[in-house]
Amino acid sequence: MSSNPSDDDKSEVLLSCRYGDLEDVQDYVNKFGAPSLTDVRDENKNTILHMICANGHLDLLSYLLPLVSSELLSAQNVSGSTPLHWAALNTHLDIAKKLVLFDGGPGRDLIDIKNNAGLSPLGEAEIAGWDEGAKWFVEVMNLESEGSKEEEEATLDTEDRSNREIEVEIEDADGQIAKMTISGSTPNAASEASVS
Repeated sequence: MSSNPSDDDKSEVLLSCRYGDLEDVQDYVNKFGAPSLTDVRDENKNTILHMICANGHLDLLSYLLPLVSSELLSAQNVSGSTPLHWAALNTHLDIAKKLVLFDGGPGRDLIDIKNNAGLSPLGEAEIAGWDEGAKWFVEVMNLESEGSKEEEEATLDTEDRSNREIEVEIEDADGQIAKMTISGSTPNAASEASVS
């Protein structure tokens, strides 16, 4: 097994992935090892998975997914598109499912990655008019966003504060101390105060 593929070797394996030539890709892996595939990119930073997913080569994807680094599943090209974006753009449902459901990968998080145009793979599917793919993405995607988690935590914090009583000491102009308890159990917590 050679350790360093040449630029020509890398270009050839990219073309083999583009055209779905499983035997040529297997020969490359036997000669240079699967880890060498991680660094194979074209001038637009497209990976082997971009080529495979854009062209719908399920057999090749099935062969390579267990062999390559999981970082390739979320690798973005110069346009910020991932292999899943390309699968969506070209309406390859089997490819999209294989990428998202692959045990060793990022899973549903792939659906949330946006490219430089601000589109997720779901957005690409909608623009392409690919209803079947868009429906599947919606069925499996993460519906709870980071923002909603933070909002939920903030709401819980607010509810905890609204059930507390705060005791305040106020000194008047004559030096007299007044103690005040502010109860937060009502909608307007500041309005319910008792002076002792």
